[in-house]
Amino acid sequence: MRNMSDTLLAAAPGAEEHPCLALVNSASGLPAGKRYDELSSPEAAAAWLLARDLIARESVLHEHCRGRLAALRADLRDLLTAHTTGDLPTIEAVQAVNRALTCAPGALLLRFDPTAGFTRSADHPVTQVIEHVMAVIAEDAASLLSGDQASLLASCEADSCQRFFLRTHARRQWCSTRCGDRVRAARAYARKREVHSV
Repeated sequence: MRNMSDTLLAAAPGAEEHPCLALVNSASGLPAGKRYDELSSPEAAAAWLLARDLIARESVLHEHCRGRLAALRADLRDLLTAHTTGDLPTIEAVQAVNRALTCAPGALLLRFDPTAGFTRSADHPVTQVIEHVMAVIAEDAASLLSGDQASLLASCEADSCQRFFLRTHARRQWCSTRCGDRVRAARAYARKREVHSV
């Protein structure tokens, strides 16, 4: 199933490798004041997570799960914004990410199957699917913000775009060619109007 952002925007640089960037970018502005939200319903959130191999195909999300994921997205946006602007993040956002980091049990439980013998696997019943996903995304965010790639993190400079990306080169200002083209076209239009108004 393709959604609006898939058809209009390519993944921002770094978003395929970092689920935290993909999550933050799952809602943003589009030209003409429109918005998209890839987590708009439990089914949409499940499809988004499945497309990134973060849940099993048979996983079911409820509205409560979608809401928790959307809340984590808002907290991550706060942290990424603070990082890229040099502002202080809110204590609540840092605490929310820390809660997400620790909410999923990390121990692999011992299992026994008469045919397979002893195996180990994490126990993620339906009530823990979202905790596991949030822990994975929070771990990625914590590693990104505190690691070597932190200095590459940037926010798109196009008006109305609120996506984050990793700079592929120092002069990169936009998350996509589409945003860059839009900004350049707006500048050209403004120059043309200025010339004609003189």
